[in-house]
Amino acid sequence: MDRWHIDGHKLIYHPKRVGQWLEGKDDWEKAKSVYPLYWEITTHAACNHRCTFCSVDAIGYPNEAIDYEILSKRLVEAGQLGVKSVMLAGTGEPLLHKDIDQIVACAKVNGLDVGITTNGVAMKNLRAIGMCTWVKVSLNAGTKQGYEQIHRTNAKDWDRVWAAIEDAVARKGNCTIGVQCVVLPENLYDMRSLAQRCIEAGVDYLVLKPYTQATFMLGTKYKDLNYKPMDSYLRGVEEFTTDTFKVIYRKDAFQQESEEHKYKVCHATPFMWTYTMANGDMFACSAHLLDRRFCIGNINTQSFQDIWEGEGRRALYEEMKTFDISRCRLNCRMDKINRYLWSIDKVEHVNFI
Repeated sequence: MDRWHIDGHKLIYHPKRVGQWLEGKDDWEKAKSVYPLYWEITTHAACNHRCTFCSVDAIGYPNEAIDYEILSKRLVEAGQLGVKSVMLAGTGEPLLHKDIDQIVACAKVNGLDVGITTNGVAMKNLRAIGMCTWVKVSLNAGTKQGYEQIHRTNAKDWDRVWAAIEDAVARKGNCTIGVQCVVLPENLYDMRSLAQRCIEAGVDYLVLKPYTQATFMLGTKYKDLNYKPMDSYLRGVEEFTTDTFKVIYRKDAFQQESEEHKYKVCHATPFMWTYTMANGDMFACSAHLLDRRFCIGNINTQSFQDIWEGEGRRALYEEMKTFDISRCRLNCRMDKINRYLWSIDKVEHVNFI
């Protein structure tokens, strides 16, 4: 097991919030003040790549950046209300935002841990890397040619990204630097080369993760991808793990791709996390960004508290009691959280410990 629990979940380290959820899951007056632990933010909706597996292609990559002055106020609120972390990623490339360093600093000084998922091309723009808890580079190939084809970008970006990673490692401070790769038929046998390059660059870990067909995405190229024949090879890549570098083969996530949901209700929505678009719209789940039922407000016109305790979230709270999750993607960000909440919600005779 990796020390970051990347193939698991960390809700078990927040028993107070789980207790609040148990108290409020059937009582809105209690539920409305159960604030999310985790907030994902699209700082910039444009993207400089067009990856073949992109799960948000239906959004269209508009040239739109979140308003920093408004976001900074909401970050202050979030820290005061009990939010613990923010991830800057979303539907575009987060480091394209001109105020990315100020966003990181504002979150950090208000008690929020900061993580960033990026394609890495603009990573030299991130001067505040030492204030981040982690930065993860999405690098979905082990060769320059494969990178050009999968990321659908100029091959020169391959060298730019690796130079940026090495620069980030040199000035990271206590920040954890990782690389993640969506395993595809086109890059499968490049994983050993990728692991070796990660070691040479000095990153802390490499995550191998499965492709998942998103709820609203347009592309279907990998929809019926079967990972079972790849298992033996991917397990072998773990041999590159050292005392200072970890290969994290997400076995559970790969297995889930051939199964069904392990729960019947999404308990995590609208409780444990929230998601904000570059235009300020706040959603309770990123798997349904084209479904306005999941939009609970907008940070440009409402405070964080007004959104979270307002009628938009209350309506979704009621909707989720009967929402058909068979329409949801497998391996969503809250999958492991839901398995955990479902298990503790269904236990009987709880007083016989």
